[in-house]
Amino acid sequence: MKALRLNRIFFIIVILALFTHVFSMNTLKVTANTENHSNGYYSEKYRPQFHFSPEKNWMNDPNGLVFYKGKYHMFYQYNPYGNKWGNMSWGHAVSEDLVHWTHLPVALRPDKLGMIFSGSAVVDKDNTSGLFKEKPGGLVAIYTSAGETQQQSIAYSTDEGVTWIKYEGNPVIPNPGIEDFRDPKVIWYEKEKKWVMLLAAGNHIRLYSSKNLIEWKYMSKFGENEGAHGGVWECPELFELPVNGDPNNTKWVLQVDINPGAVAGGSGGQYFVGEFDGETFINDNPPDEIRWIDYGKDFYATQTWFNTNGRKIWIGWMNNWEYAELIPTHPWRGAMSLPRELTLKTIPGEGIKLIQTPVSELQAIRQSPYEWKNQRITPGQNILSDITSNTIEIRAEFELGSATEFGFKVRKGENEETIVGYDTERNQLFVDRTNSGVGQFHEQFPGKHTALLHPVDNRIELHIFVDHSSVEVFGNAGERTITDRIFPDPSSKGSELYAKNGDVQLISLTVNELDSIWHK
Repeated sequence: MKALRLNRIFFIIVILALFTHVFSMNTLKVTANTENHSNGYYSEKYRPQFHFSPEKNWMNDPNGLVFYKGKYHMFYQYNPYGNKWGNMSWGHAVSEDLVHWTHLPVALRPDKLGMIFSGSAVVDKDNTSGLFKEKPGGLVAIYTSAGETQQQSIAYSTDEGVTWIKYEGNPVIPNPGIEDFRDPKVIWYEKEKKWVMLLAAGNHIRLYSSKNLIEWKYMSKFGENEGAHGGVWECPELFELPVNGDPNNTKWVLQVDINPGAVAGGSGGQYFVGEFDGETFINDNPPDEIRWIDYGKDFYATQTWFNTNGRKIWIGWMNNWEYAELIPTHPWRGAMSLPRELTLKTIPGEGIKLIQTPVSELQAIRQSPYEWKNQRITPGQNILSDITSNTIEIRAEFELGSATEFGFKVRKGENEETIVGYDTERNQLFVDRTNSGVGQFHEQFPGKHTALLHPVDNRIELHIFVDHSSVEVFGNAGERTITDRIFPDPSSKGSELYAKNGDVQLISLTVNELDSIWHK
């Protein structure tokens, strides 16, 4: 009995010790989390403060963008296990305003058909697929299964995108013998009450149609002899927009990415404006005419949100495949651009062009503005000397004078700066990141990226967003954009408005510091 009693006492002691250990570990965890929070959530070096990035690990293309029941869903290519490309899955985040994001669990993971490559998502509100037994409809994701070959598969969600069920009959489009056969983008073609899918197929785009998202019929192809062909085509898009805001005059835009061979080197995007009759896309412009989406190095794999009530909004991956795995960030690698609203506008001498502007929802994170009006800017003068911040928005209008160049130097430190300028002799908007900070991780990272931009009534407008590791520039209300990653020292917070070899008239200037969107 005594031995039994001692055993019981020993057992109780062990249990108490284990309980104490678990309690202390939990306390340590809580303390560690508290300490991390006290240091600031999303406070790592180079961490974007108003751009989306995953909490940790590798991210690339946006996928499955869809608006459903008051939430913008953003899925994205994600490696749950490391900071380089691999184990491709769909990460997931949601937002009610396109600005503040909530992280959700990984949505789709690899299976026997392979990794989960890029794709899109739709609202099957009428249950055309027949996949929704208890509800009238729901979300359907269409993606590339990448194993021994690349095939197209689908999955569906009955709980507003939180969890997904893969269709048991996958793949819905087997590979027809094409090496690069991926990135399905699905839209609803209202005139014929059918689904239309675009697929990247090496050097062209293939178009398919379906009544139920399961059985697909090949219709046509586009692009073998159109646009730029310096690399493989990827991540297609197709959407219709009014021209100059006229709902009775619409055009279709077909967008496709290319890697390599883009305007600034490496990966980038191009677009075509034309007609689509439900089966075939016809380019309105000469086949050798190239229309670039963005003139920087870091805007790729753009995709629009499905079901946004007339607004056409897209977002891109801010990186370049030349150096994507080398950028100096940890514990995450990859970030998204700002969401951009799209319109079509007739530009004199250029025809109908795609216009990109940052979504208006971003105004909610502006802090009190600094403002200037009607000032002549001369060399050596800097009216922004009192502004020191890592996150700013700049809106400026200039009337050209005698200066051969003018613009802004941002993220300026003792030995580094990024220049966003306008060359009046060449009519060029540019971003110069040759001395922007860390860039030696790849020989193609430092450089100057330019875009032709003509003055309008002798005036130039610049709209610039500067974050901890990026610059996005919108010239003349979105006629030209330049998106570049930068990696300056966190202490480089200075800004400068400059002019070279003459003066320039500043019509108006507003600078806002921007709040962080990350609060835990």
